[in-house]
Amino acid sequence: MTEHRPSLAVVGATGAIGGVMLRILSQHADVWGEVRLVASPRSAGRKLVVRGEESEVLALAEDVFDGIDVALFLVPDEVSAHWAPIAAAKGVVVIDDSAAFRLDDDVPLVVPEINPHAARLRPRGIIASPNCTTLSLIVAVGALHAEFGLRELIVSSYQAVSDVGRDGVAALREQLALVAGTELGTQPGDVRRALGDEAATAAGPFAAPIALNVVPWAGTDAGDGWSSEEVALREECRKVLGMPDLKTTATCVYVPVVATHSMSVHARFENEVAVGKAHEILATAPGVVLFDNPAAGDFPTPSDVVGTDPTWVGRVRRSMDDPHALEMFLCGDNLRKGAALNVAQIAESVAAEFPR
Repeated sequence: MTEHRPSLAVVGATGAIGGVMLRILSQHADVWGEVRLVASPRSAGRKLVVRGEESEVLALAEDVFDGIDVALFLVPDEVSAHWAPIAAAKGVVVIDDSAAFRLDDDVPLVVPEINPHAARLRPRGIIASPNCTTLSLIVAVGALHAEFGLRELIVSSYQAVSDVGRDGVAALREQLALVAGTELGTQPGDVRRALGDEAATAAGPFAAPIALNVVPWAGTDAGDGWSSEEVALREECRKVLGMPDLKTTATCVYVPVVATHSMSVHARFENEVAVGKAHEILATAPGVVLFDNPAAGDFPTPSDVVGTDPTWVGRVRRSMDDPHALEMFLCGDNLRKGAALNVAQIAESVAAEFPR
């Protein structure tokens, strides 16, 4: 009897996350039959390599989902909102990386290390993957929650410019080229003036210059002074952990880093915490690397973590004023676990449902 392996469509194969996904598909155990690459009509006809073979990119259209079992959507919100239901109506299991469905009650929001069971209940045929900031945080916090009982999260994120795609990376690199070798950064507004109209991207997709700077605004206006990224982290953590009343607050900041998000985390628990026990939990948690010996210079930084799959955790310490709280610093590659890897992990769990 011939083994049937499910067919896969990668929608958004030519984007930044799509490129990472193709590498992951080539590196992971091969559970797929046909892998069909899909992108916008302007990218159709390009040739990309996946699993060691060259494949032509097809234009996104209804018929590209014919004969497909699972589709990965690595595209902007509006594209997913339109095309994911079309694919699902054809019987395709859709795994979506956009924000289009994350907070819908009838769409599971899945992190395989935390709530893998949720992926099996998908009444609309769609599974959502969380925001990259949430994903960098949740595997570590979720493991501690299982032991200590999480009650409150206060998070400051330091987000890489690739969070907003290739335009963000281009803006950072162009701005750095303009300020390199100068004495800028010593007078109010001197970086802004130096960029002026010389940079084609100017501030680019950011609210202020990103070179020699940090920008305390990520996403769009969500009202009452909050950004969409901050609200998303709050609501997504609540949904993944199944804790609709979890006290959560975040301040999301862009920093001049190409890839890998960092976070400073204050986590308060129901039970009293001990650093030794927290270390033990984090050292054995799936998807987490404990790297915590500050006296020896061992703590995670974006430039060391980039390109790796786990969330790296360091600077773990009990709060000076609260025996129920832990402080920690963590880093996670926003294009790998923060996007493509989590989607791939969900897809592999769905593939296991198909008869062999």
